Amino acid sequence: MDYADSRWHILLIGPGTITAMSDREKQLESLNDRLDRFEAGIDRLVCHDVLERAVVAALGGPLPPGPAKRRWPIMSKLGAVRIRAFLRSYLKPPRGLFSLRQYPPRPLSVTISRPGPPRLDAPRFAIVTPSFNQARFVRATVDSVLSQNYPNLAYVVQDGDSTDETKDLLGAYGDQLSWTSAPDGGQTAAINAGFGTVSGDIMAYLNSDDLLLPGSLEAVADAFARHPDVDIIYSHRIIIDDAGHEIGRWVLPPHDRQAIGWADYLPQETMFWRRRVWDAIGPFDESFRYAMDWDFILRAERAGFQFKRLPLFLGCFRVHETQKTTAINEVGMMETARLRQAHLGFVPNQAEVEKAIAAYIRRHKIFHLAHHVRRSFAKV
Repeated sequence: MDYADSRWHILLIGPGTITAMSDREKQLESLNDRLDRFEAGIDRLVCHDVLERAVVAALGGPLPPGPAKRRWPIMSKLGAVRIRAFLRSYLKPPRGLFSLRQYPPRPLSVTISRPGPPRLDAPRFAIVTPSFNQARFVRATVDSVLSQNYPNLAYVVQDGDSTDETKDLLGAYGDQLSWTSAPDGGQTAAINAGFGTVSGDIMAYLNSDDLLLPGSLEAVADAFARHPDVDIIYSHRIIIDDAGHEIGRWVLPPHDRQAIGWADYLPQETMFWRRRVWDAIGPFDESFRYAMDWDFILRAERAGFQFKRLPLFLGCFRVHETQKTTAINEVGMMETARLRQAHLGFVPNQAEVEKAIAAYIRRHKIFHLAHHVRRSFAKV
């Protein structure tokens, strides 16, 4: 069982001030201010088509037809109650970042816009899956990688001598899959060992209960090609249950270098980095059992590598009961405190963390709201 899949309730939140915002982010801030005024009791509100125009434009989508402005003369009391309920349902913190069960299970349905067929000079991906006694989920994980049908992929499953059916499942792939099973020093050691057997221009690891979404490797390769100055890429997150049904989404604002120093909000299953990052700061620190990816991220930040959040969904994070143990919580909290001490110079309490990340969380709420509003209109 991988702590990287359960630290969500330990590595809580991150950063302080907002860095310089783009016009698009300012537009979202303006929208949020408008919603705040309404919640305070304003009885006039720009009509829903203007709200739609604002959030769709902020997310880069096509503007819907219609007038630029239209107002309800006076909003009815019933209408105000309904709108308030709508706003609370999307702006309430537990419904977004760090909440893993946001709604009842529903079929997983998401499409990544493919950039086109892979180029002949497609960059090589090196992906490692560390595994131990995850027979229940490992087949779905492996299939999510192999079904990418990416033409230049080096993929290995590094198993820690599982005692369940994992070895039989892996063996059934024959020469489609490279895998090794032997006792190891835990998840972090398995990841490092895996990267000792595969190499590539772009690297990532995927835990044995998580998934890549179709087309994600093509999308990542295209993003790196379009942004040669970017070193590490990640995306929003989809949360699934043990049956593979969607139960939540994290829609993240652009990367915030200050926020990540306070807490690891970055969805690990969606993170990809260039080989030059690994050559400069790798491998993962094996003294960490569970927070090794946050340590890797902080070391990359200190080294000056550039991060970019892609405005799409690259992977799924699975939530299941075996993730929740007291021992994991205790070790995870100790590792979190160790990283905060090293990065911040002190170990903040919960109130200090929440205060420091308040600005980032507010921006997340805006993006989270915009995403759900856009999905709602798409269903109409």
